Amino acid sequence: MQSIRPLAVYLPQFHPIPENDQWWGKGFTEWTNVTKAKPLFKKHWQPRLPADLGFYDLRVAEVREAQAMLAKEYGIYGFCYWHYWFAGKRIIERPFTEVVKSGKPDFPFCVAWANQTWAGTWHGLSNNQTLIEQTYPGVEDYTAHFYSLLEAFADKRYIEVNGKKLVFIFSPMEIPDSRKFIETWQELAIKENLGGIHFVGMHMGKEWVPELMGYDAMLHGFLEIMKYKNYTFKEKIQRYFHGTNTLKLIDKKRPDLISYPKYVERYPDHQLKANEYPWIYSDWDNTPRTGTNGWLFEGSTPELFGELCTKAFEATANKVKDEKIVILRSWNEWAEGNYLEPDHKFGTAYLEAFRTSLINYDNEVSII
Repeated sequence: MQSIRPLAVYLPQFHPIPENDQWWGKGFTEWTNVTKAKPLFKKHWQPRLPADLGFYDLRVAEVREAQAMLAKEYGIYGFCYWHYWFAGKRIIERPFTEVVKSGKPDFPFCVAWANQTWAGTWHGLSNNQTLIEQTYPGVEDYTAHFYSLLEAFADKRYIEVNGKKLVFIFSPMEIPDSRKFIETWQELAIKENLGGIHFVGMHMGKEWVPELMGYDAMLHGFLEIMKYKNYTFKEKIQRYFHGTNTLKLIDKKRPDLISYPKYVERYPDHQLKANEYPWIYSDWDNTPRTGTNGWLFEGSTPELFGELCTKAFEATANKVKDEKIVILRSWNEWAEGNYLEPDHKFGTAYLEAFRTSLINYDNEVSII
C-alpha cells in the first residue's frame, strides 16, 4: 500500500434534481453552467469542456465506475464526496447513495459536509436570493444527520484515520454549537461501534484551533491563495489613492486574477503542524457560475501542478502513516475550473503530472 493517500474532492451535481429544475429550469445540471461559459477578457480560457468521460450523468453506474478506474490508474487513493444536509433534507445525494447501496465502484471514499446556504448570486443572479438555507436545529437534527450516513460509515470502503471515520466539515465556524455537534456524532459513532469520527475542518479563520472545537485536524491551503492576487494598473492606482475598499464600489469589469505560479512558489507558507493536512488546487475559474464576480488562477500548467503536488507530499513527511493525507481540489468541479478529469485542452496532462510526482516521491506507491 502506498504511504501517501491523495483524496480528490468529488462533486455529485451532474444529474437533474427537482430543486434545480425549479430554480434554473428543467434539466439543469452543472454542465449547464459549463457549456454556457464565455471568455470575459483577452486570453480567458472558456468554455472548458470534458474529453474522455464526456458530458456524463452521474445516475449512470458505468460513469461512476469509469471515474474510479481513471482515478485509480493515476494514483488517487479515494474520493471525498461533497455531502449536503439541510435540517433533515438531503440534496443531490443520489450518486453517493447508489455508490453505497450498490457496493460499486470498489474505491475508497469519505464525505465532506458542505454546510453552506445556497444563494442565487453564486449562480450569477443579480439578487442574493436564498435558495435553500443552512440551519442548525440542534441535537435531534444532528442525530438524524448522523444516521443518514450510518450505512456509508459502516461500509468497508469508508476511509479511516487511526481507526476513526474521516469526515470533513467545510465551515466549522458556521455551526453555532459546534462542540455539541461534534460530541453528538462522536457518542453515536462509539454507540454504533464505528470507533469514532476523525473530524477535519476545511475553511476557517487563520487563528482557528481545531482542538478547542473538538476537531482532530484542519486543512492548509485555502485562505493563503488570496495573498497572491494580481491587480490591474487601474486597480493599483485606485487602491493607492482611495484604499483597498474602493474596489468594492467600482463596477467590476472582470473577475479577480490570482497568480498560480506565486501560489505554487509560496506553498506551503509555513511548516505544517501535526494537525494540518495539505489542500491543493490544480486550477480554478468559477466564472461559469459567477461571471465577473468570480475569480480564477492565472498561469496554471500541468508542470506547475506537479511541483505543487511534490510540495504537498513533502509536507506529510513527518506524519504517521495513517495521517499522510493530501486533499486535491477537485476531481470534477467543472464549473469552478478545478478538476482533474481530462479536458479538450490538456487531456490527461494534469493527471500525468500528479502521477509522476507521486511515483517520484513515494516508493511504496503501486499504480495499476
